[in-house]
Amino acid sequence: MIRRTKIVATLGPATDDPAVLERLLLAGVNMVRLNFSHGDADSHRRRAQQVREISQRVGISVAVLGDLQGPKIRISRFTDGKVMLKRGAEFCLDAGLGKNEGNEKTVGIAYRDLPGDSQPGDVLLLDDGRIVLEVDRVDGDRIHTQVKVGGEISNNKGINRQGGGLSAPALTEKDKEDIVLAAEIEIDYLAVSFPRNAKDIELARQLLRDAGGKAFIMAKIERAEAVADNVTLDSIIQASDAVMVARGDLGVEIGDAELIGKQKEIIAHARRLNRVVVTATQMMESMIHNSLPTRAEVFDVANAVLDGTDAVMLSAETATGDDPCAVVEAMSRICIGAQSHRSVTISRHRVDTTFSSVEETVAMAAMYSANHLEGVSAIVCLTESGTTPLLMSRISSGLPIYAMTPYPATQRRVALYRGVEPVPFAIEELPEGELELRALAELRERGAIKTGELVIMTRGDKLGVGGGTNSLRIYRA
Repeated sequence: MIRRTKIVATLGPATDDPAVLERLLLAGVNMVRLNFSHGDADSHRRRAQQVREISQRVGISVAVLGDLQGPKIRISRFTDGKVMLKRGAEFCLDAGLGKNEGNEKTVGIAYRDLPGDSQPGDVLLLDDGRIVLEVDRVDGDRIHTQVKVGGEISNNKGINRQGGGLSAPALTEKDKEDIVLAAEIEIDYLAVSFPRNAKDIELARQLLRDAGGKAFIMAKIERAEAVADNVTLDSIIQASDAVMVARGDLGVEIGDAELIGKQKEIIAHARRLNRVVVTATQMMESMIHNSLPTRAEVFDVANAVLDGTDAVMLSAETATGDDPCAVVEAMSRICIGAQSHRSVTISRHRVDTTFSSVEETVAMAAMYSANHLEGVSAIVCLTESGTTPLLMSRISSGLPIYAMTPYPATQRRVALYRGVEPVPFAIEELPEGELELRALAELRERGAIKTGELVIMTRGDKLGVGGGTNSLRIYRA
């Protein structure tokens, strides 16, 4: 059975061995993530090049995601590396303190504007919410707090404010440098961290285009402001090509109880607006060191599949884990198991709405036909840009969508779309009907379809022109 939900794997020290990376890709990874929060430019160049070389050699399309660090607000360092904070104790965050002078009473902060953003009563969350501080008062560069939830805290841990609202811009100077790097190594997707609104996405896109990059832009939904209302959420989604449900920081800012519903909401909004959506953070975290996932992790991944996510993402599990390939194999099994549920093949996407483009009309007609005509085994899309298979993938179906295109960049991009399989195929000007017959022959040779099966195929009259899909035909292979 073809796995419809895609897998994103973060690269790191655990995947640097070319043999391990090859096994990882063959295990079913559809997109690799370069985390610009760690590593240097040379390591990102090397990893991207390794992925391209290996994927080309083994004959699979794998997208590359560059993930910007964003304005990660952190404490500085402690003299002894870590301290224990006790509940009820006073603790000070001091923007004027030296980088390595922290102790059990105070620590420096890298974001010097945090005191100006804080006021009495604010709740500050350190280390993904493991430490909870309540602001008593602000005195110049010093934020005086009381420890509400204590524990051990070490160097450089992140700071969030419950409810969001910190003024840090989405793109830092480091991000702008990394955007130039992303353009240089020709990544396929660029993830923007902590966007507050659509303008942050538009700025990232402009900077990328100015640097010569053509990547799709992925908005990481991880600020409380981004999900405060549907207007803001939808504007961010519409400004992007894809979104990520970044559950770590988002969960810290809005609380775990509210996160459950927000994940479903973000996925539903992204699919309704014809955008790709990735669900991320701690999906298989126990497998960083363990050989099997917990039952909770199995249900978490399966629930995201049932929600309709295009992809599920692995972070430290593959970047620094003991057995990255085993994690991908386990995640793949869970996705395949979840997709067998009947709800995954039922959809009312845009059933009650009208369409403004011929391309979307043809795509929706193809999927409706595929889901209601007995004997159809596949949907085939001859595509230039990949837009038609994206539109098709918004409809739930148990049938594979084969995106046949001659362009490697399109092949890599569509590799992330739920239920879409990229197929390299030279689209040429041929006599009427011959191009379609050649496409069917290619799929038969690959074992994707069998002789005699019904196949729905879409294409445009004008070859070599993106966005021109205007015909639908049904063939017997």
